[in-house]
Amino acid sequence: MSKRRIEKVAVIGSGIMGSGIACHFANIGVEVLLLDIVPRELTESEKAKGLTLEDKAVRNRLVNAALQSAIKSKPAPLYHKDFATRITTGNLEDDISKVKEADWIIEVVVERLDIKQKVFENLEKHRTPGTLITSNTSGIPIKFMSEGRTEDFQKHFCGTHFFNPPRYLKLFEIIPGPKTSQEVLDFLNGYGEKFLGKTSVVAKDTPAFIGNRIGIFGIQSLFHLVKDMGLTIEEVDKLTGPVIGRPKSATFRTVDVVGLDTLVHVANGIYENVPDDEEHEVFELPDFINNMMDNQWLGSKSGQGFYKKVKNDDGSSEILGLDLDSLEYRKGKKASFPTLEQTKSVDKVIDRFKILIGGKDKASEFYRKNFGGMFAYVSKRIPEITDELYKIDDAMKAGFGWENGPFEIWDAVGVEEGIKLIEELGKEPAAWVTEMKEAGIESFYTVKDGATYFYDIPKKEYVKIPGQDAFIILDNIRESAEVFKNSGVVVEDLGDGILNVEFQSKMNSIGGDVLAGLNKAIDIAEKDFDGLVVGNQGANFSVGANIGMIFMMAVEQEYDELNAAVKYFQDSCMRLRYSSIPTVVAPHGMTLGGGCEMTLHADRVVAAAESYIGLVEFGVGVIPGGGGSKEMALRASDTFQKNDVELNRLQEHFLTIGMAKVSTSAYEAYDTGILQKGKDIVIINRDRQIAAAKAVARQMADNGYTKPVKRNDVKVLGKQALGMFLVGTDSMEAGHYISEHDKKIANKLAYVMAGGDLSEPSLVSEQYLLDLEREAFLSLTGERKTLERLQHMIQKGKPLRN
Repeated sequence: MSKRRIEKVAVIGSGIMGSGIACHFANIGVEVLLLDIVPRELTESEKAKGLTLEDKAVRNRLVNAALQSAIKSKPAPLYHKDFATRITTGNLEDDISKVKEADWIIEVVVERLDIKQKVFENLEKHRTPGTLITSNTSGIPIKFMSEGRTEDFQKHFCGTHFFNPPRYLKLFEIIPGPKTSQEVLDFLNGYGEKFLGKTSVVAKDTPAFIGNRIGIFGIQSLFHLVKDMGLTIEEVDKLTGPVIGRPKSATFRTVDVVGLDTLVHVANGIYENVPDDEEHEVFELPDFINNMMDNQWLGSKSGQGFYKKVKNDDGSSEILGLDLDSLEYRKGKKASFPTLEQTKSVDKVIDRFKILIGGKDKASEFYRKNFGGMFAYVSKRIPEITDELYKIDDAMKAGFGWENGPFEIWDAVGVEEGIKLIEELGKEPAAWVTEMKEAGIESFYTVKDGATYFYDIPKKEYVKIPGQDAFIILDNIRESAEVFKNSGVVVEDLGDGILNVEFQSKMNSIGGDVLAGLNKAIDIAEKDFDGLVVGNQGANFSVGANIGMIFMMAVEQEYDELNAAVKYFQDSCMRLRYSSIPTVVAPHGMTLGGGCEMTLHADRVVAAAESYIGLVEFGVGVIPGGGGSKEMALRASDTFQKNDVELNRLQEHFLTIGMAKVSTSAYEAYDTGILQKGKDIVIINRDRQIAAAKAVARQMADNGYTKPVKRNDVKVLGKQALGMFLVGTDSMEAGHYISEHDKKIANKLAYVMAGGDLSEPSLVSEQYLLDLEREAFLSLTGERKTLERLQHMIQKGKPLRN
């Protein structure tokens, strides 16, 4: 059978979802044709320009405006603004015949069955047989959409439900129609995971599929629980946020962002279409929601929802919260509960659930009711919405940003304890749970040989979750593959001669224990292995150096100790580069400051597309001191061409640090010179990252890796560059763009990157630049304003401009 390849995609409908999907296909290098309807009348400005309804600019106005609005939106739908050139726009009258060239047609028009059917009828006239055709619906049954279409159409048709925004939310639900071929389902499942970077979940054709059915049940049951327990919206957001591994926006803030109308639309759809659901009344909207809808309090888009931002007389702004009884806005209320205090020292979210349900306060009562209701509901959705319990967990993690799915949470509190929570509510779990328990099976999941197995209900035994062979899951191998461990890192044997060093500190910040662990890992790898990966699967790769430690040493004026600590960091980064084995760093999420400096010193980088990388030290009043300032000077020197304006090259690299630029994706990090084209690679699916980094290290070792020779040929420009930088910082301060202290930091950086005040351009060693960098870093930690910046960052988590 011939291999299916996706080189061109046609997206029909350019609304928020359609444009977002088009942008994400552009992100992965696919050519996109984006089509929408032709406007029926002219705007005032079009009339003033003398345009007619026949002009192309008018005919493509809707699609072009929608795409431009998407591209400008935040967070950005594109990994890089240049990727927009991969999208061509058109309209459904003049350009529909072009869909014959597409390998996949995705319909994203309004959620009305009659309109969708009409679109499909029209598309079928132009579609090439064998082409994939899918609908991004969030609730209309797939079986109705392809009625009356040809055999070939129905065989290649199914639902592909992306979550909004398509670049950032990982859930990709695939919903077969009555005649969808297995080949199409298998292809989309693999394509979603490998190319689109998604968690692909094949769902059944039931109302709202998996993610929204469970997610909306969760939100709606909270709406009812809030009233029953007399909780405030701030209390619920405190209880349902990061403490249980959910997004910071928790419940009510999330609804404000998504839009209350969107939630109501889906909830009403479920209510109407699942009359036999045992929790049918949960999907009925409470009065306060109906009143908010009447008032058009839809959230962020209407300026107010559960929260409302107001300006005070003194110009400051504050956030008011909605009182759900009086439906009036009032001052925000702080929420605190004794049970939550007990979890503060528990870093791993999964270990908190037992504590959360075990307390005596209102918070624990809330969790017992909330989890008990959720456990009962998900157990009874099998086999209605899916046959496999892991798919429910996958959908909630990938579509709603939960760190742990319902069955994982149930395992964490214990199957027996979960059944008790259900029974306390006067409910009962699905019969299969009781049967599983009686058969002596104590958990929904188990780990064997580095792979996760789930309890398969029909087979009554554990079955390996499919698709894991392309992944390395550190949680599953940590204990069995551990080679070394200290308080900051775990070093694991990934197999095939490659070692991994995984940070385990708070937010993966880099302190003495992490550096000691990194050096130990290099020692072990040089002696007994062929390569080293620096990678983890935390929320972020690393937020940088432990600034609390730097602050304490600086306040105590322990400059010898501080000098030694900075030198240790520099030496550790240099060891990454000059070890006898290949080193690969695998950044993802926030990779800031010291985390970025480590990335800069690896032999190769395998970055997740969603990597936010930058040297942000200016924000805390210092310059990069772990080799970052040296490295940007070296990289500038490596780009100097004969007769080039070398100062301009150096200035670009200087500004990367001076403006604390952070890339909003790995692709943008090529622009800042932090990632290097042709050497460093970007991977779309983060689940594959450690396996890909291991493969790169293995390949380098197999190709005869030789330890690099230390560099003594870094060209620095001396006084010529220094003069230019100092004039620049003077004028920036004079124009009030930067403060006096900003200027002082920038001038110190300028001195390092110019190689000091040498009278003429010279070739210097890396060590020469590292010494200048360390000296500048230390002198800045003696400044009162730097200490103020460090302290502000530690206490408030935000940079101070002083």
